[in-house]
Amino acid sequence: RFKKAAGVQSPVAYLTCNFTPPIGDDPSLLTHGEVETLFHEFGHGLHHMLTKVDYLSVSGIHGVEWDAVELPSQFMENWCWQSDVMALISGHYKTGETLPDTMFEKMLAAKNFQSGMQMVRQIEFSIFDFRIHLEFDKANDTQIYDILQQVRREVGVVKTPAFNRFPNSFSHIFAGGYAAGYYSYKWAEVLSSDAFSLFEEKGVFDEKTGRSFLHNILEKGGSDDALALFTAFRGRKPTIDALLKHSGIAA
Repeated sequence: RFKKAAGVQSPVAYLTCNFTPPIGDDPSLLTHGEVETLFHEFGHGLHHMLTKVDYLSVSGIHGVEWDAVELPSQFMENWCWQSDVMALISGHYKTGETLPDTMFEKMLAAKNFQSGMQMVRQIEFSIFDFRIHLEFDKANDTQIYDILQQVRREVGVVKTPAFNRFPNSFSHIFAGGYAAGYYSYKWAEVLSSDAFSLFEEKGVFDEKTGRSFLHNILEKGGSDDALALFTAFRGRKPTIDALLKHSGIAA
């Protein structure tokens, strides 16, 4: 979105998807993972299209801090783990029967299986990324692996073999634009979980809360500090409590 001589150009977004195709006489039936992906990318689309900022460099997803740009997308994923939402948007393609609660509970349990291990793994990667960019010494040939071993001794659970060369293929920080920023994956989960917890408190279909998210997050783009926008929506600074709960780690 930006101002032109003829007026304001409204943003447009396309989602190009690669979902399960129809098979024979059966229609395309999306897996739950595909629905989650759709909601995730749709969150980016909403952030792009619903902006009210007229300056291109900070409208929509532009100008949003790297560690907050995934907030709307990961926030949207939470709806896929609400039984009321799943009942509203899905059903057996022949009978229309909604997803049984027992099956949904099994899906939820599978989602959180070993979630603590997954979280520790992401923390390990994040600390390693931070430290090699903060402490790098080109005169020390073994420093990268020395730091990795130090981090693993601090937070690792499963001991890796000596021949492991994980950094050689850590493409996120060497070729993917996440140098000194890998932590943003987990931080965005903190923000998105905490934001969604307000909907859990008020009701997942609460219109007032939805409009607050629209006005304080989606419409603002990168026009203000991301933490200030989050605080305006949530009424406080973010905490990790909701992420731990959604991961099945805390009650």
